[in-house]
Amino acid sequence: MQAVQPHVDPQADIELIYIGDPMCSWCWAFDPVLEKLDERYTFPMRTIVGGLRPGPSAEALDDRMRGFLLHHWEEIAERTGQPFDHRQLDREGWVYDTEMGARAVVTMRDMAPDLTRRFFSRLQRAFYAEVIDITDPAAYPALLSDFDVDVDVFMTRLADESSKQAAWADFSEARRYSASGFPTLLVRTGEEHAIVSRGYAPYEGLEPALTAWLDEREDITARGLVCEIGEDC
Repeated sequence: MQAVQPHVDPQADIELIYIGDPMCSWCWAFDPVLEKLDERYTFPMRTIVGGLRPGPSAEALDDRMRGFLLHHWEEIAERTGQPFDHRQLDREGWVYDTEMGARAVVTMRDMAPDLTRRFFSRLQRAFYAEVIDITDPAAYPALLSDFDVDVDVFMTRLADESSKQAAWADFSEARRYSASGFPTLLVRTGEEHAIVSRGYAPYEGLEPALTAWLDEREDITARGLVCEIGEDC
């Protein structure tokens, strides 16, 4: 698919703003849509981690949560075709804490901004399709193998308190954009923002509406399927 630019001022400051969480199942479903949007448009996409269930909001994987997630993942897989390995739910004594994944994303964004979205996608695939525990810092050296960053520097920064502060700053920024659930996709032109999608929505519905908004500033918000903050997702 050839990348093209809609009929907007070529000097305009334009970006897509993606707000999600690497451990958000609807964000994983949304990943192929983001990839197509990346191919469709030439302007950048900025990634903000929203904080689905970080730190104090984390929850132990008990039987109730395990059953809910299994049903939820099966539904998403059926609707979108994204792969889920249910063995991730076989862990005992595991805590569903999304903070470490968020810290990893902001660390990559600090070191190699152009790799951020691809790394976000890599973490999602690791968690949902490869049974890799991205809440464990020990998983990250292997996950960095395809990324041109210094692994030792990355791991040092990931462990530093500053990565936690940066992640929580992202969570606050997401709230300022009124993103209480994920995925949320916005488009910004100069000082003007519009919500492209609240929740998962297919590319075929988003692309025409987004292009129309860029051309004519029409209302474009799509209502999608979403992981709300604090929900099992």
